[in-house]
Amino acid sequence: MVNKRKTPDSSVEKKKKMKSFMIGKKKVTKKKMKCLLSETGQQVYEPEVKKQKLEVAFYSSVLQEEEDKDEDLTPEEKRILERKLKKERKKEQKKLMREAGIIAKKEESKKPSAYELALDYLTTWSESPKEWRFQKTRQTWLLLHMYDKDKVPDKYFSILLRYLEGLQGHARDITVQKAEALMKDYDNSEREEDSSFLEKCERIRQVLQLLS
Repeated sequence: MVNKRKTPDSSVEKKKKMKSFMIGKKKVTKKKMKCLLSETGQQVYEPEVKKQKLEVAFYSSVLQEEEDKDEDLTPEEKRILERKLKKERKKEQKKLMREAGIIAKKEESKKPSAYELALDYLTTWSESPKEWRFQKTRQTWLLLHMYDKDKVPDKYFSILLRYLEGLQGHARDITVQKAEALMKDYDNSEREEDSSFLEKCERIRQVLQLLS
């Protein structure tokens, strides 16, 4: 067998290569120190991102240790601890997001109000009768608020009067009874100078004239 010995020259050469490799590695590391863009367009440096990841990992490990200690707790104590941990997680997540320049925005699903749904129901009946479908809930809302100008503006009230022409049965009888009762109360009232009062009276008269 032939023993292969490393010559002094090869050892020196190896050291040079190693030194060159380390210098090159430092250059690559410097190149990696470039700016990253967060979701909001703000600049976040890579070391900061790494730091945040380490913080999340550390915090998660702490929480895991706390959860491992709850084996001897009662069910009620466990529920209290879980709620506490959940709040702490959310708090820490928000903190990290603020530090990274990321703002969490909750998209609130805006649901139409009963007011909007009722007026849309009335508009569909008037303008798109083929698409219109009877809805008792919308009709009830309109009958309940039709004397209120703020709830049913004038342009919708004129449509509602046409809608009431087709009102039949129990709904028609109840509407007439309520209108008569309101008119009786208003006749005995002393608020004749109140403009909103007079507007309601006029609407009641129109409904009675239409349905009686």
